[in-house]
Amino acid sequence: MHILVTGAAGMIGRKLTEALIARGTLQGQPITALTLVDVVAPTLPVGTPGAALAVDLADPAAGPALIESRPDVIFHLAAIVSGEAEAKTSMGYAVNLGGTVALCDAIVAQSDYCPRFVFTSSIAVFGTPLPDVIDDAFQPRPLTSYGTQKLMGEMLIDDLSRKGLMDGISLRFPTICIRPGKPNAAASGFYSSILREPLIGQEAVLPVPDTTRHWFASPRAAVGFLLHAAEMDLAPMGQSRALNLPGVDATVADEIAALERVAGPKATALIRHVPDETVATIVGNWPRAFDPERARSLGFEAEPDMDTIIRAHVEDELDGTIPVSNG
Repeated sequence: MHILVTGAAGMIGRKLTEALIARGTLQGQPITALTLVDVVAPTLPVGTPGAALAVDLADPAAGPALIESRPDVIFHLAAIVSGEAEAKTSMGYAVNLGGTVALCDAIVAQSDYCPRFVFTSSIAVFGTPLPDVIDDAFQPRPLTSYGTQKLMGEMLIDDLSRKGLMDGISLRFPTICIRPGKPNAAASGFYSSILREPLIGQEAVLPVPDTTRHWFASPRAAVGFLLHAAEMDLAPMGQSRALNLPGVDATVADEIAALERVAGPKATALIRHVPDETVATIVGNWPRAFDPERARSLGFEAEPDMDTIIRAHVEDELDGTIPVSNG
């Protein structure tokens, strides 16, 4: 079992790599090689067979070079995130669409080759006007460059899977929260920062009203989504290979209330409201809640509530302790 992970230096990529190494198998077969790629070379643990490469997927030569070894499973995580894709239009299309097309073209160019292709899409494929709860029949209509690029990738994967040129699946990720480490350029970054920074005694800025509602899942859930997508039988999905994934429906006020239950009022006192119209406009066009019946019927699972998401972060990133006093 040879596995290719693009975007492997990112947070989800690193956690997926750790999970794959810990498991040692995928689809019931031993993992014999991991190829990890990103614009900055990822870290491949000592003793793990494979390669860690610095690759720009916008380079036309990148796709054919990565697919030449015919990996059995491809996790395509590489992307320019939402806020950056909106601000840097050409770059967003070059990476988010061009990089996906290049990989797919390289797959099609191989004869007798049909890999499992797991594509990380996003709930940003949906745009206003939106219902309060999106069901599986609601049609995507993005209002951001990022969402548009992801939807175009989904359509490509549907078409190539229909033709038997790949066995693909597109996962419309909820906003992943709490993201460890430093903030990134995603417009959704504050959803994590208003929890992550107060947990370690640092101030956080909230750019939107606390009535803003959104759809969340933890990094743990994200890795679980990816592994399940790599191993499940995709035949029951038919020709529609894109899924709205399970998550937690919560307002910013719900996030803050959960933080107070887990870490106490000293943590929530560190959140400072500084309105940002640009961020508010972007996230205001995003979905608020889902009824992902199809994904749940196929075995996908996420956390039941925001408290559980916060506790998962404390366990995984803070060694189970909260520096801010509960007093």
